[in-house]
Parts: sequence; C-alpha cells; structure tokens
Amino acid sequence: MHIGVLTGGGDCSGLNALLRGLVLSLVERHGLRVSGVRQGFLGLLEDRVEPLSPERVRGQLLEGGSLLGCHNKANPFAYFGAGGADCSERVLACAERHGLDALVVVGGDGTMGIAERIHRLGLPVLGLPKTIDNDLMHNERSLGFDSAVEVVSQALRRLKTTAASHGRVLLLEAMGRTAGWLALEGGLAGGADLIVLPELGFEEAELLQRCQALLARQGHAVVCVAEGAASVEALRPRLQAGLGEGVELRTLVLGHLQRGGEPTPFDRVLGSRLGVMGAEAVVARRFGQLLSWQGQGCEFRPLADVVGQPRLVPPGHELLRTAQGLGAILARG
Repeated sequence: MHIGVLTGGGDCSGLNALLRGLVLSLVERHGLRVSGVRQGFLGLLEDRVEPLSPERVRGQLLEGGSLLGCHNKANPFAYFGAGGADCSERVLACAERHGLDALVVVGGDGTMGIAERIHRLGLPVLGLPKTIDNDLMHNERSLGFDSAVEVVSQALRRLKTTAASHGRVLLLEAMGRTAGWLALEGGLAGGADLIVLPELGFEEAELLQRCQALLARQGHAVVCVAEGAASVEALRPRLQAGLGEGVELRTLVLGHLQRGGEPTPFDRVLGSRLGVMGAEAVVARRFGQLLSWQGQGCEFRPLADVVGQPRLVPPGHELLRTAQGLGAILARG
C-alpha cells in the first residue's frame, strides 16, 4: 500500500511527533510506502506530494509545527484558488497520479469535515485528532491541546506576578471560538482569578463587580477569557471606565503563541501513540473513521459522527465544578 499523509488546519505542537510515529511504524514495521502532502489539502489541489522517509522524521520528536506544513483555508469543495468552486476532482486525480491507496488526515473539525467528504468520493481516509481547542466530538484529548494549555498557564502565572506588583487588572484572551476548554484548563492551571467561557456567557456588569471585589480583597485581578466569549480589546475601554482612572487595566491576546514551540511530554507521547496506532489502523483498513482518544486508549468513531458538532464544555463537567468551587467561573445569570 502507498499511504499519503497531511496535516490540515492550523499547526500545533506534537504534529511532528505524530508524523514520526506514523511513518516509522508504516515503513519499518509494516513495510508500506508513505508520501507527505504539503500544506494540507492545498497539496492535493496543487500537486505538492513528496516521499516521506523514516530519515526525514527521526529527529522530529521535540520539534513544534509540522514538517509538512499546514493550511486552514484550502477547502477542495470551495477552493479559494478557483473563486470558491468545487475542485474536489483535482484531489482524487492527484491521489491517483501518485498512486495513493489511502490518506491519513490529521486535523480538527473543519479538516475532518473535508476528510469525510473525500472519503465518500472514494479515496479511503483515516482521521487522527489534533486541535488546540480540544473541541472534536467524541474525542477527549486532542493532540496539541496540552501544549497550548501550558502556554496559557505560563502566561497567567507571569501575569499574576506583575498584576500583584502594580495593583492591576489583567485580561488574557485564550483561543476557543465556541468551546472554552483551553481557557478553562489553562485558567485553572495558571491560577486565574476569573475564567470566562463561551458556553456560559457573562454580563459585563458582573465581571466589573467581581474585578472590583478582587481589587478590594487582594489588590489585583487576573482574568482568562476565551475568544468566543469576548474580545478583551473590546472589553477594555468599558471595564476601564467602570474601574475608574485610579485602576490600571491591561490586556493580552496570546494568539498564535498558543500554537507554536516544543510540545509538552504529554503531547510527545500522545503524538507517538496516535502515529503508531494510526499505522495499525491503516493496516487494518479502518478507513472512514476517526481514531478517537478516550481516557487512556483509543476507539474508532465514524467521521460522519464527529464533524459539524463541536465538543463543548458540558454543564457539570468535573473541571467546571472545580473552577466553580474555587469561585473562578463567571456565568450569565
């Protein structure tokens, strides 16, 4: 078998650990041939396919990013390079031209949505989960999430010391458009005084009141806000007006800092496990499915059951209860 592999969507730490595990296992253990597709699905639209050897991946365990590159806007069913036209036939033609028997796709919800449609067109696809938002349905822990949590946590810990030194209110914006997993776990690990999630909503008046109470009690406040809940830059002038001129308020948008850098040990191990288990799934021809991470092991979920419905922080989740017990959650009503 000749297997193609691509990393779609945005980059994250741990992708190269996964590619290392996948390629070493496919080639050296199972004797298969592997080619890498450059820049996600764009590589299949523009014929950027190249051999991917064990030598290319051996030293990649600690490296951030993706040695294959990523692209989060190259949807073959609405290709920007053709005015939004459906160019999916170019994907199939490219795969046939290179003799690809199957495709391993590493990505989040948007990538898996494309992968599921490509699979239905006749090119067998196996999905492997990665997203720092950790919002893939039926998947407990996505590759890259733990490394992003460490970035958020470290930023909050650093902000805490300067907030305390200067008596400031500091708002940090973490990624998470619809799901607040990163702000929740990063906020807990970093000791945020308040955590604001898109699942719960909030009232600005309540946020202002809580910040004022924190200032009165401890002299400073550090708030972790998921981007889907609010823009900290938009919040800043309104909160500053409420806090008054005597209180210094600062904001920080972490942005792409959450994606880059060396993966944590957890993501190195998770990437390696997903790579090796993905190779085993390819040999077993478990196509049309996501190799879903649950607890301490994997299970398979049909791609059709995974896409289009983000995994949100549910009411009563243990991490949510922990944050509520610490008095750190802000919620509407």
